[in-house]
Amino acid sequence: MNFKNILIGITLSLSTISCIQDEALNVEAAIDGCSGANIQLININEISREIEIFVFEGSNIAAQELNFTLPDGATISPDQSQSKDNPPYYDFSTEKERTFTVTSEDGSNKATYTVNLYTIELPLKYSFENLREINPYHVLYLTDVNGIMQWASGNQGYNLCGMATNAIQYPTSQADGGVEGKCVKLVTQSTGTFGMNTNPKMPIAAGNLFIGSFNMTYAIIAPRQATQFGFPFTRKPLKMSGYYKYKPGATLTDQNGNVISGKTDTGDIYAVLYEAPNSDFSLDGDLFTEGNEKAKNIVSMARIDKTEATDQWARFDLDFKLQNGKTINEDNLKAGKYKLAIVFSSSIQGAYFEGAIGSELCIDEVEITCE
Repeated sequence: MNFKNILIGITLSLSTISCIQDEALNVEAAIDGCSGANIQLININEISREIEIFVFEGSNIAAQELNFTLPDGATISPDQSQSKDNPPYYDFSTEKERTFTVTSEDGSNKATYTVNLYTIELPLKYSFENLREINPYHVLYLTDVNGIMQWASGNQGYNLCGMATNAIQYPTSQADGGVEGKCVKLVTQSTGTFGMNTNPKMPIAAGNLFIGSFNMTYAIIAPRQATQFGFPFTRKPLKMSGYYKYKPGATLTDQNGNVISGKTDTGDIYAVLYEAPNSDFSLDGDLFTEGNEKAKNIVSMARIDKTEATDQWARFDLDFKLQNGKTINEDNLKAGKYKLAIVFSSSIQGAYFEGAIGSELCIDEVEITCE
């Protein structure tokens, strides 16, 4: 056999192997996302395989639409079917907690998720006293009374960089020494070589805490869209108050890791009431980007001018001020067509990966005063 024939044979063999590999069935079994009518908020915990779904009061939970996002070729089914189930509509009227099993395309892997469906009204006071989870990072209850709803943070995304060896090294954690009891501590952290090798670059991760959810689907490809702010609110907010301490990090850097001279980092504290034309609509980390169309939905906002450096608890009282020439429509307010977002960050430009490693913002005893 001459060299030419040998080369042709090798090429054909490699092509055959490539085709076999391309046609290999997917082995992944997971729930990557979920959507559906009346869903206001979704929290997916990939570690514990728990999904929390919050719907507006009065929704028909006997036929709740759940469109699961699955790996290619994977299938999903409830472990115990209800008589009114008609996928993608599922009956939660008798069982608010149901389990669903995902089977990979090749059938070799299965993953069972617990899905909890809740109807809840957003509380007005937040004390950060109770942890829902402590490993590998802290997850705080949003509602201390019944322990249902949780605060969202970017900890889930930070887990990808592998920089933290314990919960305290994550950007967002509970801490001692609050105004009363515990508080929440937000610290701008380095993402190491992982963050410098992503596109776009993400050299730092600001500590953040917000009402809403963190969507891992966008964590790397569109990080500002990963933070989805807000939950339905049926009251007219007048003021947000609370306490903070702030310590800026030593060196402010931009998204490329370059030092920004002559400037000092500052944190951010704000709340916005905005129009939500449908349950899927939410503001995200691009909120303050110039020309952002979604920002036009903001009706009222309370925001701190600057977090002054202080190692003592400082009180903030922030009035809600009307925005975009809008007023609050009472009928739409009662119908749940507005959402409230509360956001804290250790670096004001952290969503754009500008900040100082070590910047620390502590928050405690927050309250929303309504009309």
